[in-house]
Amino acid sequence: MKFKQISNKNPIAEVIQSAFDTKLSLSGGWGYLQENASVIEKNEQGVPLSQFEHMLASMRAYLEMNMTLDEFERYGSINLNELSRETIEENGKRFDKVTYEISAMKESTYAAFINEYKEGYGKESFDLQKHFERRKEETLTKIVNYWFEISKIV
Repeated sequence: MKFKQISNKNPIAEVIQSAFDTKLSLSGGWGYLQENASVIEKNEQGVPLSQFEHMLASMRAYLEMNMTLDEFERYGSINLNELSRETIEENGKRFDKVTYEISAMKESTYAAFINEYKEGYGKESFDLQKHFERRKEETLTKIVNYWFEISKIV
């Protein structure tokens, strides 16, 4: 499934504040390309940079795969796993290009699996291995890049 990229129409910090009730010192775009990298102005949370970047990438994924979709098209159980990262210095600026693997499942499907698990777990008739095989089959996996400009904090 192809997800619609988030528009740069509204400032990234305002969108995050509105959607997640979290105030972050950011500017720039949503990091789909180097030209619209998310500019990290400050890391006020005091967490390692890679963790801060993971949080931003998770927010972007949740906006794309859940919050901007119709109710029955939404994904849940959204997880990101960092696959690689490289730091690039160009024109006096410093960027992190991070590649993530995102896994997710349709919310309605995920809810059905959770109910099935709760009802079946511990019963002799419940095939736990088959249950998790089916869950894996229903899981969407995609690889994405996220560009962060880190010039101001490094």
